[in-house]
Amino acid sequence: MAKKLKKVDVAIIGSGWAGGIIGAELSKKGYKVVALERGEDREVADFKGEKDELRYSQRYALMQDLSKDTMTSRATKDEEALPVRTNKNAILGTDKGGSGVHWNGVNFRYRPYDFEIRSKTIERYGESKIPEGMTIQDWGLTYDDLEPYYDKYEKTAGISGEPNPIGPKRSDDYPNVPSLETPSIRLFKDASEKLGYHPYQLPTANVTEQYTNPDGETINACVYCAFCETYGCHFGAKADPIITVLKTAQKTGNYELRYNAYAHRILHQNGKATGVLYTDTLTGQEYEQPADVVVAAGFIFSNTRLMLLSKIGTPYNPKTREGIIGKNFTGHFSNINYLGARGFFEKKEFNTFMGAGALGATFDDFAADDLDHTDLDFLHGFEVQHQVSGLRPIENNFVPSGTPSWGKEFKDKSIHYANRHLYVNALTGTMPWDHNYMDLDPTYTDFRGDPLLRVTNKYTDQDKNLMRYAIDVCTKIMKEMGADTVEPDKVEDDTEFNNSYTTGHFAGGVIMGDDPATSALNSYQQMWEMDNLFVAGASSFPHFGNYNPTETVGALAYRTADGIDRYLKEGGLLVQAEQTALS
Repeated sequence: MAKKLKKVDVAIIGSGWAGGIIGAELSKKGYKVVALERGEDREVADFKGEKDELRYSQRYALMQDLSKDTMTSRATKDEEALPVRTNKNAILGTDKGGSGVHWNGVNFRYRPYDFEIRSKTIERYGESKIPEGMTIQDWGLTYDDLEPYYDKYEKTAGISGEPNPIGPKRSDDYPNVPSLETPSIRLFKDASEKLGYHPYQLPTANVTEQYTNPDGETINACVYCAFCETYGCHFGAKADPIITVLKTAQKTGNYELRYNAYAHRILHQNGKATGVLYTDTLTGQEYEQPADVVVAAGFIFSNTRLMLLSKIGTPYNPKTREGIIGKNFTGHFSNINYLGARGFFEKKEFNTFMGAGALGATFDDFAADDLDHTDLDFLHGFEVQHQVSGLRPIENNFVPSGTPSWGKEFKDKSIHYANRHLYVNALTGTMPWDHNYMDLDPTYTDFRGDPLLRVTNKYTDQDKNLMRYAIDVCTKIMKEMGADTVEPDKVEDDTEFNNSYTTGHFAGGVIMGDDPATSALNSYQQMWEMDNLFVAGASSFPHFGNYNPTETVGALAYRTADGIDRYLKEGGLLVQAEQTALS
C-alpha cells in the first residue's frame, strides 16, 4: 500500500535541464518543491579521474540500464516490436542531472521558421507542398516569444560562442567568448567562405573562461580534454544541471531531490492532477506525493509513457489519425540525420585527439527554410559542421575504404591515417509523419508489470532526400579543404529503424500547439485538459529542427516556470488568460 506524504506546492518528475530549471526558478520564489529522480545522486567529485573509455564509452556507465528499464521498437505497425537492450542503440541518460550531464554541450537556438512551420510553409509554397501524412504544425508561440528565455538559459549555462551571421535577432551576445580555433576548424571555415557560405564557431556549453552565472554558480574553464559525450565533466567546466540549476535549487532550502524514485503514475481526480505515485527502487516502498502542481520533466519516452499509463489525454491512433498522446515521434538518428563526408590527407596532419564536445564550426546557409524548397523533394534543412570533439583511441580507427580489416596493411594504414583524416557532417531536420508514433506495448512489461513504451518509426523519402542533398554539400566542403581522398557517406534505400535508436536526440509524444484538437499542451507546456499538469522537455516538440534540442528545452523550461508561478497565483489556462487580456 502506498504511503501518503505531506503535500507540496510542486512535484517534478526528473532532474535534467527541464526539471532542474523549473525546480530552481520555483524554489527561488519560495515554493516548496519535491523532485523525483529514478537514478542515483551524482556530483562532480564522482567524475574526477574518470576518463575511462571502456567504462563510459563502451559500457555506458552513465546511461539507463536497458536490461531493467527500456522500450520496444519496430519499423511499421504490422511488425512485432522488440525490446531495445544495448546502450549503443539508445543513449538515454539517468541519475542526477539526466542527459544534461553526459552531453557534448552543443547549443543552438531553433529558427523562427520552426515555431511556425506549417503557417510559414503554406505562406511560401502553398498547402500542396506538405506531403500527405506529414503532420507538421505550429508550436503555439513564436521565436520572439521564446527569445528572452533563450537569453536567460545562455546566461545560466555560460554559453560560449559568437552570433550566427545569418541567424535571427538576439537581445544580447553570448556571455562567454567563442572556443579556440584549431587548424582544421580554420581549414573548414576557409573552404566554406570560398564557396560563399557563412561559417561561425559552434555555440558551446564547454565554457571558455571561468564564469559565474546570474544565480552565483561558478563554471570552470574548459581544458579541451576531449572526454565530454557519455562522460561527466572532471573539471566542472561543461555546464550541466548538477553545477548550475540543481545547485541553485538546493541552496534555497525549498527544494528536495529524492533519488531511486521511479514514478509510474500521475494521480488525478475530477480533471486535476493530485500528485505522483512512485516506488523507492531500493526498498520497494510505494509512495504518494500530493502536490498542487505536477510537472513531468523526464525524457520523451518517460513523459509519454507516464501520460499513457496514467490515462491522461487521448492516445494517438495511427489508423484514424485521432488522439494526441504518442503522436509526432521524431529524432536525430545517426544513420539518417548525422551523415557527411570523410577526407583523408596524405601531407597534412591534425591533432584529432584533443578537443571538446562542442569545439568546432558550422554554417547555416541551408538551415530551416533558408533554402528555397520550391523545386526540391523535401522540406526543412540542415546545418553543416566540423567538430573537433576529440577522437578516443578505442572507438576510433578510420582508414580509407577497401582497406583490409586486419593484417599488416590495416595496421600500417591505421597508424598512417590516425592524424590525417577529418570529417564534415550535416545535421538535418526531422519531420513528423502519421505512421511514426509511440504507444503501450501489448507484450512486454517492466518490473511492476506495467507495459513498456513501444516506438514505431520508419524512415521516409523525405528523410533520405534531405540527407542526400546535405551529403553533397559536405562533400564539396571536404574537397575544398584539400583532402586527397574524399568518401561521402551513403544513404541506403532500405534503411529502416531496425530496432535501433543510435542517438540521444528524440522529440514528440506530448506535443504543444495552439489548438487542443491537435496538441496536448499549450505554449507554456501546460495540459489543455488538466491545467495544473505541465509536461516539460523535448516531448513537447511537434517536430525536430536541424539543431540539437537542449537550448530549446531549456528556454521552454524557463517559460514554463514563469507560467507555473502565474498559475499558482491566478489559476486557469495561461493562454486563455492572455487571449482574454488582449481582447
